Amino acid sequence: MPYDPERFQVCAQAIAAAGRRLGAQGLTPATSSNFSMRLDPAHIAITISGRDKSALTPSDVMVIDYAGHAVGTATRPSAETLLHTQLYRRFGEVQAVLHTHSRVQTVASRVYAREGRVVLAGYELLKAIAGQTTHATALALPVFPNTQDMPELVARVDAWIEANQPLHGYLIEGHGLYAWGRDLAEAERHVEAFEFLLACELDLRRLTA
Repeated sequence: MPYDPERFQVCAQAIAAAGRRLGAQGLTPATSSNFSMRLDPAHIAITISGRDKSALTPSDVMVIDYAGHAVGTATRPSAETLLHTQLYRRFGEVQAVLHTHSRVQTVASRVYAREGRVVLAGYELLKAIAGQTTHATALALPVFPNTQDMPELVARVDAWIEANQPLHGYLIEGHGLYAWGRDLAEAERHVEAFEFLLACELDLRRLTA
């Protein structure tokens, strides 16, 4: 089934704008990070590998199918494409996925790697995460070991989901954050909220050591 080129252009422009906003906050150093949006039930718009995400243009976005294969182009998507397609297959409500690489996210992923999760509790900003309605709650952000074997990493995320553990986002050790939303604005809000909450946790850890 062909994709709608007008819908693709809308998504490409939105992804490029999001990349520039996130880059301005220091969340996408060098050529790190990758972003995507659901185009339709068969296609996804995703950033091309190796592009500077803080200076994205619509030409830096391509189309893939749900198996991660390029559609209508010889350009190559991110090596982590399967982590995007997994979320779209698993969660029908997900319309956008953002993977960022801030210093805070990367440090937190190393600090909490042994525990396998960061527990965020008692913060007012937890209400920025979809489904959270009170600060009087706790949210576990899992930390998965890093690997270049994407099917192995996909399997680890699947195992978390299949254990009926809520999944609002996750960290990859020494790497960064995956967050998503029912639209691109919600996904961006989640990235910014997790960035703030992780920074608070690292500050508290230093101050109470």
